[in-house]
Amino acid sequence: MARNNYTFTSESVSEGHPDKVCDRISDAVLDAFLSEEPQARVAAETFATTNRVVIGGEVGLSDQDKLHEYMGRIEQIARDCIRDIGYEQEKFHWNTCEITNLLHEQSAHIAQGVNAADNKDEGAGDQGIMFGYATTETDALMPAPIQYSHAILRRLAEVRKSGAEPALGPDAKSQLSVLYENGRPVGVSSVVLSTQHLDADLTSDDIRDIVEPYITEVLPEGWLTAATHWHVNPTGKFVIGGPDGDAGLTGRKIIVDTYGGAAPHGGGAFSGKDPTKVDRSAAYAARYLAKNVVAAGMCERCTIQLSYAIGVSKPLSIYADTHGTGEVSPEAIEKAIASCMDLSPRGIREHLKLNKPIYQRTAAYGHFGREPEADGGFSWEKIDLVEKLKAAV
Repeated sequence: MARNNYTFTSESVSEGHPDKVCDRISDAVLDAFLSEEPQARVAAETFATTNRVVIGGEVGLSDQDKLHEYMGRIEQIARDCIRDIGYEQEKFHWNTCEITNLLHEQSAHIAQGVNAADNKDEGAGDQGIMFGYATTETDALMPAPIQYSHAILRRLAEVRKSGAEPALGPDAKSQLSVLYENGRPVGVSSVVLSTQHLDADLTSDDIRDIVEPYITEVLPEGWLTAATHWHVNPTGKFVIGGPDGDAGLTGRKIIVDTYGGAAPHGGGAFSGKDPTKVDRSAAYAARYLAKNVVAAGMCERCTIQLSYAIGVSKPLSIYADTHGTGEVSPEAIEKAIASCMDLSPRGIREHLKLNKPIYQRTAAYGHFGREPEADGGFSWEKIDLVEKLKAAV
């Protein structure tokens, strides 16, 4: 039986976190290649440390001359990302850090299992399991702890970049412990916020004075009370941040990227991967399906699992769990999903229009719970499958 009264905690990290710097660069590389060719193949990984960024992995374009041309742009793409994030530290500066590009052409052995041939649909780029989740506890149909942890850091990034709070640095982490009563979020028992600051003389109390109004602004009214515990820069000074303070790597924040631990995760990272990789595209499809199932009123909570094998176009399995909140049986939901959306890699890309340069913006503050954008960004957050699902059950 599900618990009704409990505390659940999730964390987020800012765009200046070392791992997120790497996610951003990897997705910027992906966007650059997709801008040239919607069918570009990219699997880019980035590593960052003091005064150094290393980019590796596989890329592919149909035009080899264009491929070599774009290889020459990689260094500037990385520098532009670091500059936009805001790093101008002595030991990690967008203009002076060393950039090493080790990208190479995609393996023909991987390509042969993915590329369509003889009028057959293309196969999945790899085996794996992907999960999607949705819940009615927030308007975005996301778990409250991760949704508001993201919101805090997005707001602090806005005021940092606008110049309203010049003392704040790019690197930050937030963590919320949310109180649930009768299965619904009602308050926050503790707030943890660690943020880099550019003035070495600032104390933890000084930083709290800066950030508390913005945290209060983004959380629902009444969630912060006299009983809420605050831990702002609990270790003291936080001046050295980003890859100079701690090495970063693409794909190390997969729980931050998804549901904050409130739902299962298949284990595959997203950033730097083109949408033929089901680690990314099928996870987006699973979120899209779970969100539409919940939006259709079939349940209050929904987990969807999809599974794939490399070179095989159709999912091996579709699983739905309504966590005891269903108005419709999980079996009926599974059948409806299979009939309402083509879940082959190509079908997912075409339905969600994923072959676009829309990925750099996903690299921080979560891939889910965002508003769909006019150019196709966050298309997996649309709830345009509701009526079709209703008709199918």
